[in-house]
Amino acid sequence: MFKNPFILKLGSFLHQSPGYSREYPFEHEKVQFKEDFSLNNLEGLVNATRTQQGLLIQGNFEGNLTLNCVRCLEDYSHFLSWKITELYVFEGQDATEDELILPANAQIDLGEAIADEALLDIPINPICKEDCQGLCQACGTNLNLGDCGHEELPIEEDSDEEEHSPFAGLKDLLD
Repeated sequence: MFKNPFILKLGSFLHQSPGYSREYPFEHEKVQFKEDFSLNNLEGLVNATRTQQGLLIQGNFEGNLTLNCVRCLEDYSHFLSWKITELYVFEGQDATEDELILPANAQIDLGEAIADEALLDIPINPICKEDCQGLCQACGTNLNLGDCGHEELPIEEDSDEEEHSPFAGLKDLLD
């Protein structure tokens, strides 16, 4: 049976006074969140604090994710760092639609919140390194590995540029 590493059992908090807090460290070599999303070397520290309304959960996490560079198309390890903050209100409290209700068994699964916040930290156009050279436009060679001998294609300023554009065919649709 699979044991979820992100379930916090917080029943002891129910009988504590507001202000009581405790830290929960997380350290996992590899965590598979979803079918297509896993993190390596995940580390985190969650602080659970008893408040008047319920339990405030705050955490800092970091880990590595394998991404594909948009310039050279090579896989690389990308460092992620993110935070989570969740307030779980006690059952019977007036909870707004955005607030989470603390389950009767006082067990909270942070897995979804951790994964959702990590996904927000992933760059839209991941680049393996700042000075990535990308691929040769003529032969497709990874220019980070060496020069392929092709010269950089010149950008012409006359009307020939429009003919070489991948959108040149769309111009005919306007006529």
